[in-house]
Amino acid sequence: QVQLVESGGALVQPGGSLRLSCAASGRTFSSYAMGWFRQAPGKEREFVASISQSGISKYYADSVKGRFTISREYAKNTVYLQMNSLKPEDTAVYYCAADSARITSATTISSWGQGTQVTVSS
Repeated sequence: QVQLVESGGALVQPGGSLRLSCAASGRTFSSYAMGWFRQAPGKEREFVASISQSGISKYYADSVKGRFTISREYAKNTVYLQMNSLKPEDTAVYYCAADSARITSATTISSWGQGTQVTVSS
């Protein structure tokens, strides 16, 4: 398994931007699809975005399409989530995920990060 450490969560005003980072340990970063999920209080963990091992294919939840962008940097074993035009409903703990298969559901993930809090509020 790969170890994941997220960073970048913060308090931001509505309409603002934030970039989350997830650093992966080990030498096999390129063999994992990477993804981001989020969980708000009282709600289930939900899919936000994912990126394939090659970095070519990217997938987004409808709620974040056009506002969030996922990317990965192989030299740093890091995956990013650029979040623009943030809304109060984006408030949640954001989790980084890794798996050998395409990431679309929280139920099949093999490795999780510890989470980072994002709060969108004025």
